[in-house]
Amino acid sequence: MARHAPSPVRDRADDSLFTLLGDLPELVKNLIRAELGAVKTYVGKLVKHGGWTAIMAVAALFFLFWTIPAFLAFLIILLDLWMPLWASALIVLGIGVVMIVACAAYAYLVHVRAIKRLESPGAAAKADAAIVKEFADEF
Repeated sequence: MARHAPSPVRDRADDSLFTLLGDLPELVKNLIRAELGAVKTYVGKLVKHGGWTAIMAVAALFFLFWTIPAFLAFLIILLDLWMPLWASALIVLGIGVVMIVACAAYAYLVHVRAIKRLESPGAAAKADAAIVKEFADEF
């Protein structure tokens, strides 16, 4: 008869108190490693999305304050051939505002929302502590 591989999850109901206490340091060490891994992952994602948000904010500010004056002047002069000067200036201003809104919307909708959806390591640690407390209350 073929023997099956032992399950990675074992029934600890028959273990003695000393066996359980002997396993405690390793279990705590594994928990701390897992929590540190969660913190590293969280910080990595936070830096990634925060960096992209900063880049998009700089791009939005670029278009807000330095909307390539020579190109805009060229567009105003070009549009002035077909319409009054004030109308061509308003159209170029509208293009700049649309670029500002597009960059800011991209930064918010993609990256800021992704940052908000990240589970913080503090919340994960609280959930783990609640599970341990619930388990401890059973005994």
